[in-house]
Amino acid sequence: MNVLFVEDDSMNRRVVKDMLDVAGAVMTGAESAEQGLKLIDEQDFDIVLMDLRMPGMDGMDAIKHIRGRADAKATLPIIVVTADTAVDLRERCMRDGADEVLFKPIAMDSLFDAIGRLMARGAERGGTIV
Repeated sequence: MNVLFVEDDSMNRRVVKDMLDVAGAVMTGAESAEQGLKLIDEQDFDIVLMDLRMPGMDGMDAIKHIRGRADAKATLPIIVVTADTAVDLRERCMRDGADEVLFKPIAMDSLFDAIGRLMARGAERGGTIV
């Protein structure tokens, strides 16, 4: 499984990479939404983990950009990873194109549960997440 984690904090990227390594996943990190969008143009990913609060373009704008694509990458599974605890945040993220929302600090079981749910949805739709 190839995972893109768009997160401006290098420590958070490292922690998630260590978790994904346990599952044998390959993680590519992006320090900004702009860099993440460029990587999506250049590479194939099975899933995107997206922070919301970053300098420059924020994660919600990046998600809208991904969902607005005219190719298959518009349907990339996206898990929002955020420290924001606004009451209506989950609802807003889902409305704007996120598939799942996880709150920091991320627990390994929560991350793997979210990925598993997305894999099951992909299988139900006839697609696969490798």
